[in-house]
Amino acid sequence: MSTKRALLAGAALAGSLLAGVAVAPAATASTAPQQAQTSSKHFFGPYYSGFGQGEDFGHRSYFKGYWTKEGGRYWFYGDLFDRDRDRSYSYVWFKWHDRFGSHTKVFKTLGHGDIDRFGGFKGSSGFDDFKVRVCEGTDKFDDCGRWGDAF
Repeated sequence: MSTKRALLAGAALAGSLLAGVAVAPAATASTAPQQAQTSSKHFFGPYYSGFGQGEDFGHRSYFKGYWTKEGGRYWFYGDLFDRDRDRSYSYVWFKWHDRFGSHTKVFKTLGHGDIDRFGGFKGSSGFDDFKVRVCEGTDKFDDCGRWGDAF
């Protein structure tokens, strides 16, 4: 009789394990669309400043970031780093185009600058281009790198 009980207990255990495996994919499937909506970061960069007065690559300022689209609007985030600590500012330029024309915006830092949620550009307004450039020096036009596409 103990052999029959052991077989029944084993069959019950196997059945419960199979039922758990069948339920698990359904549980993860219901959370997958929520994860897809929140993981919409599109990374770009890094973009570097130009060379100036004997600097090497390790002393160039740089910017890296990402963009998201929420509610039909494009938002931009990123970090600007000044690696040479020479008491000159680092600048990051943003240039974009929409149905109203071309626009620019400049941010600057001594050391590290965090750009949090810049933009809010509507896709329906003809927003179709976004470029980034990094400069470093006493003026926002000094030692500029090339414009790079971020969008």
